[in-house]
Amino acid sequence: MPVRAAVLAAYHQPLEIREYPEISHVGPGEVLVRMEMAGICGTDVHLWQGQLPIPVPVILGHETVGRIEALGDGVEVDWRGDPVSADDRITWASSLVCGECYYCRVKRQPTRCVARKAYGISYCADEAPHLRGGYAEAILLRPGTALYRLPDHLPTEAVVGAGCGLVTAIHGIERCPIEWGDVVVVQGSGPVGLAALAVAREAGAAKVVVIGGPPHRLEIARRFGADAVIDVGAVPDPEERHRVAQREISPHGADVVIECVGHPQAVNEGIALCRDGGAYLVLGQYADAGNIEFNPHIITRKQLRVIGSWGFEPRHVDKALALLARDKQVRDLFASEITHHFRLADADRALQTVRNWQSGKSVLIP
Repeated sequence: MPVRAAVLAAYHQPLEIREYPEISHVGPGEVLVRMEMAGICGTDVHLWQGQLPIPVPVILGHETVGRIEALGDGVEVDWRGDPVSADDRITWASSLVCGECYYCRVKRQPTRCVARKAYGISYCADEAPHLRGGYAEAILLRPGTALYRLPDHLPTEAVVGAGCGLVTAIHGIERCPIEWGDVVVVQGSGPVGLAALAVAREAGAAKVVVIGGPPHRLEIARRFGADAVIDVGAVPDPEERHRVAQREISPHGADVVIECVGHPQAVNEGIALCRDGGAYLVLGQYADAGNIEFNPHIITRKQLRVIGSWGFEPRHVDKALALLARDKQVRDLFASEITHHFRLADADRALQTVRNWQSGKSVLIP
């Protein structure tokens, strides 16, 4: 029976439902998974807008949970070494690296691997075996994919609700550590912003202020533990937002400011909120949304640390799943972030719902 998938065939155009041949053979090291749930990520919106060079047509979707349909020879355990078998519920790291290039071996920064490929992003759907994205009824995972068998008490909704936002935040805050008692500002109340808020709390931040919108997203941020929120819609002027934020944090500024917005204009605003000697972590500029004017004197004068973080590694997925598994409140919060469920046939409507900020987290149920 053919396998259906939602395909981005051209930028700025509606996703198309296409059919692909059923996978009849699973090769050594491969895993065939029938999809249970796929998250609609903000990165998917950027891809739809053409802000990253990717092959089209492409089956989008990199926040995924499914059940094992078939295991290729040699696949007996997951990334942690736990046994896996048919019908196990799993998730997986969305990207694979070569392990041999300069960045993998010498600099130990595998997220910058020159051969890195990500499910739902890097694979042309016209090329066999076609099924390399989560917006589909099934996906065929490549040899070497980091799999994680999910415990029964960890809901699919929590894993997909956390999505790549949580692992992205864990990697970023690993590169830009938050110290116990720090005051933190998070720019953005989307999935990455909420994840950064949760990780900042886990790291020991004394106070976290979230700047974002719309109001329903800020209400979710309050549930995630934000001490104060600032609605960019209610306070549209950046200078006024700065004054409001300063009243909430400290006249000296924040110890750490984390950018999770994806709009370049947010960078100047965020750097201005850092205290002297503070740190600015850029997480949201995953796609190329354009340039801004910027005065580098501010970095020198404030003695700032400006840190970028790209993607994540399998160990960050492991840390994220461990946090969700041990902390019921955190997993319930991420699960509750899912507000809209869509059928595969409605994938384009799901994508546009996220693009227009009309939901919490939207997911596909193939």
